[in-house]
Amino acid sequence: MLSRLMSSSIRSLDRECNCTVRLLDDSEYTCTIQRDAKGQYLFDVLCHHLNLLEKDYFGIRYVDPDKQRHWLEFTKSIAKQIKSQPPFTMCLRVKFYPPDPAALKEEITRYLVFLQVKRDLYHGRLLCKTSDAALLAAHILQAEIGDHDPGKHPEGYSSKFQFFPKHSEKLERRIADIHKAELIGQSPETSELNFLQKAQSLETYGVDPHPCKDVSGNPAFLAFTPFGFTVLQGNRRVHFLKWEEVTKLKFEAKTFHVYANQMEDKKIILTYFAPTPDACKHLWKCGVENQSFFKLEKSSQVRTVSSSNLFFKGSRFRYSGKVAKEVMEQSARIKRDPPEIHRHGMVPSRSCPSITHGPRLTSVPRTRRRAVHISIMEGLESLRDSAHSTPVRSVSHGDCYMSSRGRSADEAASSSAVISDEAYSPSDSVLPSPVAERGMDMPSARHLNGAATCSAADERRPDAGASKEGHAAEFSSGRRAPRTAPTGKPSPPSDVEELNKFILSVLRLFLVTIGLLFALLLLLIMLTESDLDIAFLRDIRKTPEFQQFHFEYFCPLRRWFACKLRWVGGFLISK
Repeated sequence: MLSRLMSSSIRSLDRECNCTVRLLDDSEYTCTIQRDAKGQYLFDVLCHHLNLLEKDYFGIRYVDPDKQRHWLEFTKSIAKQIKSQPPFTMCLRVKFYPPDPAALKEEITRYLVFLQVKRDLYHGRLLCKTSDAALLAAHILQAEIGDHDPGKHPEGYSSKFQFFPKHSEKLERRIADIHKAELIGQSPETSELNFLQKAQSLETYGVDPHPCKDVSGNPAFLAFTPFGFTVLQGNRRVHFLKWEEVTKLKFEAKTFHVYANQMEDKKIILTYFAPTPDACKHLWKCGVENQSFFKLEKSSQVRTVSSSNLFFKGSRFRYSGKVAKEVMEQSARIKRDPPEIHRHGMVPSRSCPSITHGPRLTSVPRTRRRAVHISIMEGLESLRDSAHSTPVRSVSHGDCYMSSRGRSADEAASSSAVISDEAYSPSDSVLPSPVAERGMDMPSARHLNGAATCSAADERRPDAGASKEGHAAEFSSGRRAPRTAPTGKPSPPSDVEELNKFILSVLRLFLVTIGLLFALLLLLIMLTESDLDIAFLRDIRKTPEFQQFHFEYFCPLRRWFACKLRWVGGFLISK
């Protein structure tokens, strides 16, 4: 009896595994799940733990052994998706950024989105002007430490915290001035909302960058936002397509295509090259999910999409959640007392470390520090202010703002329109936090962060700042990106290659059609030669053509097969 109990307990332990999920405030939630549990079960457990009802904006992210990130699919088994061995490590992140954070029903949802956007700001994914950066950081201070108190907050108190990958003494003073003078009396809820409203007005709000390369080999980052498809290149948004304009997303191996109708008579095809086929597939799935979530009116309109136009080739995927409009309607029906929010003060953490653990420019000589401040922190002015409806356009050297290196220091310091020489390369954004923060010694992952970027297929003019190697321009590295000529550029597909693809596709269709016809013929013969008494088959059996085929071809062929089978059977028995 005891042995039975022990064996049953061992079997139950084998069917269970531990999961650790890093939450947005850097705390960890550990639970035990069944090996065959689906992603929806774990997500529901997390939302119950957080007392979260508006949960459709969030998702669970993990990294496979090849350092490729994925969103956990809720309709599939967790163990079958994560290739590594238990215990599993994942992180909770915002998957679909709310187009209007002020429209969220509950404060707990807004607080979690605030934590995500604050993380984006720190990791360099949310770019902005220096003035906007100071205001955002001051809102964070007000939300997490309250009003300025001279007794608790001595001179230089803002330098104890790091809000961005890099910042200077001048920016620290500006943050403190705004916090002291302009935000007095704001509650944490008000400061968080003001922070989100300011962040939502920026071009890189909701950007989860995917590194690729364009047909000329120039680096860029692709992203899907609440408002549409975006391409960032050389610290600027060079393309933007509304979701209503995007008609199809597809990929083949490492090649990603975006089809759009910007006007009635203007069709656009953008082509990019991802670092690996898995990265390209992840990019495609993210695009399909974002387009379904933000574009469709209801989830019943969601359709299964194919990754390729070629016949009988490619992946198939279907978004399985609610759409944005349904989420808003469901949120409006929430009727409960607001849940208590346990805000964690601005304690230096693994994602937002103390300034003593991060790069600060005080050790740089003052002349060098000023130049770095202009090119990096004024470089947070990386994206020009423009509406989200900016049309798709080519970016030439004439469109770009002047670099500060070609101007005097005084002119650059007084200008508010200087774009950083650094290429857009968000630090630690290619990998989720559990990997990026715990394993800082991953050069291959760091290399992917900037080595892959992209731009449009129909544009042949490279961006002025896009030829730099992105991985050397990480904000957290504290080093300038060396100017190197792009090597190994993927050449644009030629007419011969396109013709070969078309011929292979037609040939594949022809072979499959012949195979299907042959299979249908065999099935018809089997049915007519069977004993099934169906009127349709009786009529076929009575036709002269069938009688001739039956006696002259089928019966001799059947006797020949039977003879060969008997011979093979006798040969095997005799041995």
